[in-house]
Amino acid sequence: MNKLSQYTKGLLFAALALAGLTLSSCKDQPDEYKVAGGKPTVNYIRCLSSEVHNNKDAEDMHYTNGEFVVEASPQSTLAIIGENLRSVYEVYFNDQKAVLNSSYITDRSLIIDVPKTVPHEVTDKIYLVTKSGETVEYDFHVVIPAPNISQMSCEYAEQGSRVTFTGDYFVNYEDVPLEVYFTDATGAKIPATINSISDDYTSVDVTIPEDAAEGPVTMTSIYGTAVSAFYYLDSRGLMFDFDNGRDVQGWHKSAYAIGSEGGIKGNYYQLGDGSAIMKEAGDWDDNNFSFEYWCGDWNTPQSYPDPQGIRLFDIDGVDLSEPEKMTLKFEMCIPASNPWQAGAMQIIFAPTDYVTLSGNSPDEFGENVKGANNIFFRGAAEFKDDAYFKDKKPLPRALYRPWTTTGSYDTGGKWVTVSIPIASSFVYSFDGSGLTFNLKERDFASLTIFVVGGGVKGTECAPIIKIDNIRVIPNK
Repeated sequence: MNKLSQYTKGLLFAALALAGLTLSSCKDQPDEYKVAGGKPTVNYIRCLSSEVHNNKDAEDMHYTNGEFVVEASPQSTLAIIGENLRSVYEVYFNDQKAVLNSSYITDRSLIIDVPKTVPHEVTDKIYLVTKSGETVEYDFHVVIPAPNISQMSCEYAEQGSRVTFTGDYFVNYEDVPLEVYFTDATGAKIPATINSISDDYTSVDVTIPEDAAEGPVTMTSIYGTAVSAFYYLDSRGLMFDFDNGRDVQGWHKSAYAIGSEGGIKGNYYQLGDGSAIMKEAGDWDDNNFSFEYWCGDWNTPQSYPDPQGIRLFDIDGVDLSEPEKMTLKFEMCIPASNPWQAGAMQIIFAPTDYVTLSGNSPDEFGENVKGANNIFFRGAAEFKDDAYFKDKKPLPRALYRPWTTTGSYDTGGKWVTVSIPIASSFVYSFDGSGLTFNLKERDFASLTIFVVGGGVKGTECAPIIKIDNIRVIPNK
């Protein structure tokens, strides 16, 4: 089975039809299942995974469902068909132990998932172990994918500094070590120094080479080569770096909003000054915890000059024609002295008929627009009570609140990269309830980031949240 992509489960009935068997649930009949004696035999293996077709799949992609197989990728669902399979007590693929569910074992079938973990010793065998310790071997190849590069701890870290990549299959064998490459100014690949690799091959710590420039990161293992979707020093889709003349435009511009000391690349924007209090419920405090960029100017009719005032979807290099395929990213720094412990960072894009700077309508394109307001940011109740918004739908927004995992969050004063996939994240209302993602290109005219509410209570705090390099990039 070649080039397996994602899997969806739930094909048990198809498996039963193929195997001609009926499984009994141990939950329903707790006394029915008993490990049998003797040794198992294997006649053949079928793959039960239904693979999700992706529009970026190669034309020669092969999809398998129910076929006889002699190889499969990690997390594939297999049906092992044979005799006396209730004698199986443990199953190993190479040296990795699989999870057995007795509900899916009969004398003649055993349904099991290939372990996700990468083998340290490759034998290309399945080992069926009985309770008495006897082992039956069966030839089978686990197809380990090429490295999967999900994230870089900080995409704007300085050359010569250490960063961590997370993902899967960063396989490093002594005879075929993992290789990591950045891109230099000519587009050539230059090697990075690998400092450490986690035992489960899901993270790798490297030192960025001195000549690294903007571009993707490449990783090569014994199992293949992968190129990151993100770029180091990524300037694609850049909306705000607070150095290009485009910054705050709205009702609030605090004295401490723009800073450069301790920045990662010039100026940055800061939410909170270390003395402003965030209440446990994330009370409304737009003077201290909001960033507003409401497009437009004070001309009549209103126009959208670049850089300050341009509609975000009009920025050169920003492609939001298919927002569902994009990820919002920015760098963030929170000192340990002022952790974030309450309030959701509500991130909301808005079209010109929801908010602009002046609202001098119609605008230069002859379109009716709405001026500065905060109703657009609120939920259904406020929309219903407002004469202008009562017939409009509340805008879905992202709620970023990493502190909820442990009750407190900071980055130790280091800059990190935050990634927020647009389609799966912009699905909330002001109070934290769900909304349907429905954003289109023209909804991305203005941007508001406001730490407030979100429906989850935390602990009163005085956070300092620095952000920089707000951008949208392709998911792939």
